Amino acid sequence: MSMFSIFGVSGSAVSAQSQRLNVVASNMANADAVAGPDGQAYKARQVVFETVPMGSDASAGVKVREVIESNEPMRKVHNPTHPLADAQGYVNQSNVNTVEEMVNMISASRSYQNNVEVMNTAKSLLLKTLQMGQ
Repeated sequence: MSMFSIFGVSGSAVSAQSQRLNVVASNMANADAVAGPDGQAYKARQVVFETVPMGSDASAGVKVREVIESNEPMRKVHNPTHPLADAQGYVNQSNVNTVEEMVNMISASRSYQNNVEVMNTAKSLLLKTLQMGQ
């Protein structure tokens, strides 16, 4: 593993965590949504990562394989006066769990920061190596 491949690995992780943060932001923005453009309540989404091993054709690191929708049931809120209420007076709301999403956001943010720190450390080591040759 060359010193330069560290930037590829950390860069792919930063990109993947950035996409994870975007999905979390979308989930949080729609946490209280009742119906979207299709008339259905918003379903929480999760990012699925895939590792790219060393020696493969692509650069090593991590990538987002897919973004999947949660299978958790929708929250039912009793509000018989709501225009979207069913016959029993319940309204289907998004299945986003805000506590889980906050934990997900903190985890993604810290992972992002750690990978930026790895790139900064590698850059610093490369600069010191160049300075030794002067």
